[in-house]
Amino acid sequence: MKIKILLTLVVGLLCQLAFAQEFDKAKLDQYFDVLNANNKFMGSVALSKDGQLLYTKAIGFADVSNGIQANPDSKYRIGSISKTFTTVLVMKTVEAHKLDLDATIETYFPAIENANKITISYLLSHRSGIHNFTNEKSYLDWNSEAKSEAEMVEIIAKGGSDFEPGSQAAYSNSNFVLLSYILEKIDGEPYADLLTKYITKPLGLTNTFFGGKIDPSNNECYSYKPGDGWKLEEETDLSIPMGAGSIVSTPSDLVRFSDALFGGKLLTSESLEQMETMTDGFGFGLFQFPFYDKKGFGHTGGIDGFTSLFTHFPDGNVSYALTSNGSSMNNNDISIAVLSAAYNKPFELPVFTTYDAQAEDLDQYVGVYASAQLPMKITISLKDDKLIAQATGQASFPLEATAKDKFEFAQAGVVMEFNPTEKTMILKQGGGVFNFAKE
Repeated sequence: MKIKILLTLVVGLLCQLAFAQEFDKAKLDQYFDVLNANNKFMGSVALSKDGQLLYTKAIGFADVSNGIQANPDSKYRIGSISKTFTTVLVMKTVEAHKLDLDATIETYFPAIENANKITISYLLSHRSGIHNFTNEKSYLDWNSEAKSEAEMVEIIAKGGSDFEPGSQAAYSNSNFVLLSYILEKIDGEPYADLLTKYITKPLGLTNTFFGGKIDPSNNECYSYKPGDGWKLEEETDLSIPMGAGSIVSTPSDLVRFSDALFGGKLLTSESLEQMETMTDGFGFGLFQFPFYDKKGFGHTGGIDGFTSLFTHFPDGNVSYALTSNGSSMNNNDISIAVLSAAYNKPFELPVFTTYDAQAEDLDQYVGVYASAQLPMKITISLKDDKLIAQATGQASFPLEATAKDKFEFAQAGVVMEFNPTEKTMILKQGGGVFNFAKE
């Protein structure tokens, strides 16, 4: 028995050593150096293998105006990754027999349409039909103002229902705001205290907490949008998203949380299996992420100028997290690079090209473009000698010239190629190619 145990330990150690030897830290450092030199990304990443932190990196500024650089312990708002934490709290409440997944919500929120049909499981899997309050144009008129539970429930109730509960799935922040209030009602404690009591304190996540107004003296990051330099974003008051998006954390804490969750330290295997079961693309507080032949589970997040991601891959027992407070590129490319390094896959150092488009030449691109392939129009306008694009019903975004007649919005992987003579534009995104003509 002793010999068998010793051999097992030796084999495990050799596997870890082999993984560490294959991991190209130097090249990954170079990758982030290029991003930093070109001012394309401000944020932080962390990677763990078998519960051990393998790589961390932070670049950019936590506070641009005061020149405070970010470090691996800098704290970022993680947006909707909060939903995974909330799901863990719900599942722990279910395991304690204080809540039933099949229970409906009419006793908590009788004013919500279809409350007698909406179950806890429907809230967790975005199958409630409750309208997503952040989709409303008016949301940005009040998102920086503190809201009480009564005010938020009234706002959500006024949004009504988008479909019959259980008939389909559609992402809605409203679901997890309501789950936060249910947890508070059952335990009689604020959501922030429940988070500390059941997750962050037991796991030692000292940099993870329910956020408030951003405090740079606590190594908290402001968020920014790209433009002519980094422009400070307004702060959402975190009384609004609650457990749908109010948590602050670091990538290192997120991979610890990930390792604990998928390592069975937070929930029973039955509860974790329920979280991982996908229906119409949604689990309970989880999405599925493919990488080559591997399948990971995790969540993305976005709030103000912050973006985030965490995922766990059982194959290799790898956890990865990214947080950002400013980006003018597609962060998915960064995740692919880090995971490629983790799995010894090839990846290239990024190359950024710019083109000095003359202000007087930009007028030829301005106009409204329509396509027979897509049910939307794209308006191209000019502001401060910069092209701005806006698709029907969506927020506007800046375009950066990368070649003659070619512009990009790298954050979303959007490329627009104009032909001013023929008054056409080709839109490329996510592998799709769409032809537009100026009206």
